[in-house]
Amino acid sequence: MAGFDDAAPARFVDHVVDMLGPLGATSRRMFGGHGIFRDGLMFALIADDRLYFKADSENRAAFAEAGGEPFTYLRSGKAASLSYYSVPDDALEDPADLRDWANLGIAATRRAAAGKRAKRAPRRSAGNAGR
Repeated sequence: MAGFDDAAPARFVDHVVDMLGPLGATSRRMFGGHGIFRDGLMFALIADDRLYFKADSENRAAFAEAGGEPFTYLRSGKAASLSYYSVPDDALEDPADLRDWANLGIAATRRAAAGKRAKRAPRRSAGNAGR
């Protein structure tokens, strides 16, 4: 594609991962963007040079009050969204502030993972207890 600068998105991803390095963040290309992971769990995504952190009922209001917007995309020609919210632009220049936002996303990701594990946990019947 003429005029497309592949280096610009890579620089943005590198910048974010560098700032989140103390948290153990890593990145992986996914679906035309990047997922940001910690301990094997995706807590953030980067799409179109914009950073989004995982949001849930416990932290969504904080993102919204700071001007965050939900991550949206087109699915079968209709707008769809995921549980990720953008961070304030000024947080991208302050590592401590960005890590605070990241910790909100990490906490939401852990809550979601814990909920999934609880649903998948096998139930033992009384007759199988102790085996």
